[in-house]
Amino acid sequence: METALPGWLTPVSWFFVAVGVISAALVLYDIYGRRRHQPNAAMGFVWPVSALYLGPFGLWLYNHWGKNASRGRGEQTEDLHRRTLAGGVPGGAAATVGHFIGVPLVVASGLTIAGTNLWVLIIVIALLAIALLFAFEYFFASADRHGPTGKSAGTALLTAVVTVLAFDIGMGGWMLSMHFGNFMPAPTDISFFFLMQIGLVLGFFTAYPAVRWLIQRRVKVVSL
Repeated sequence: METALPGWLTPVSWFFVAVGVISAALVLYDIYGRRRHQPNAAMGFVWPVSALYLGPFGLWLYNHWGKNASRGRGEQTEDLHRRTLAGGVPGGAAATVGHFIGVPLVVASGLTIAGTNLWVLIIVIALLAIALLFAFEYFFASADRHGPTGKSAGTALLTAVVTVLAFDIGMGGWMLSMHFGNFMPAPTDISFFFLMQIGLVLGFFTAYPAVRWLIQRRVKVVSL
């Protein structure tokens, strides 16, 4: 079945994918070329991946949060809104990497549910994102140091599951609407990457309330 993709989508896709790549390259250069290394080593990977799909907005987030972190400014100096935006960055990066791993894996496997690989794709990406975000929260997050350098296993798992499920409201919902609207291109098409960028951005914002709740919950626990 052919998709209902308009012809103008291809050049638009090339433009926005290129903008994402350039934004990621600028962040990479600032972190490693200009030696603005992050106190949290994993964020040196998370910020460029985030700029890959958020584009200039990801670059803005990095300029307003990542650079401040590299200069040693603490989380306490930031308001809740900005902390929430920055707190959603690792989850978005985990989902992005989950797409890069999960899409070719599912396509190559040929697995389907109810005659389509979409459900398999959503499940596999979510599981990969949860695993990646759990690893980040447990080994690298510095909010409380019950784990090796991050959070306790229970807190890390709760953060990963809640964040990814909230992220999937936007990302998974977008994928479902594309599929049932006959608007899903082949994974090898440049428009697929652009449409996934849109889904990731939607997921970033649908995860906002969950990330905000997790931050507020953590603050309450710490203050007890």
